[in-house]
Amino acid sequence: MEPKSVSFSKTTLTELMIPAYANFGGKIHGGILLSLMDKVAYACASKHAGSYVVTVSVEGVDFLQPVNVGELVSLHASINYVGKSSMVVGIKVISEDVKLGLAKHTNTSYFTMVAKNEQNEAAQVPPLILENKEEVRRFLEAIKRKNIKQQNKEALNNEKNRLNIENELPMLDGERVILNIN
Repeated sequence: MEPKSVSFSKTTLTELMIPAYANFGGKIHGGILLSLMDKVAYACASKHAGSYVVTVSVEGVDFLQPVNVGELVSLHASINYVGKSSMVVGIKVISEDVKLGLAKHTNTSYFTMVAKNEQNEAAQVPPLILENKEEVRRFLEAIKRKNIKQQNKEALNNEKNRLNIENELPMLDGERVILNIN
């Protein structure tokens, strides 16, 4: 399988934010932005894999600033990491008010995509060629995020298995909850 560079599959999607995408306050719904992020992640990952891909997880979707009707949103996607059949696509979202000439970074997210073959089984993806320190940094960060995610998953499962409601009720002190259980 022929290796591919990060630049080979870099993808940018730009879309005008129209009133149909907005809530009553004129701010774009987060779901619209998530849908656009999924589209650009698919385009980027399928280009690298040379096959159909599916989204398996989404990380780091923190909306840092609102997006307004009339702004142009550009989603910049690149492959940050490849495993055997998986790829992590980093997506940087920039919203631009073209009248004022102001651009703002609204979020950065990471979509894990898996390549599929004709039988809908996981398919191997090409190795990734890293050509500069920034690409190496992103690849290493993806490995660290993957490891931390696995550690957090194991810790949460351990806590869920040990959870004793009667012993943990003091955790609810000071929380905005009313217990109404028999």
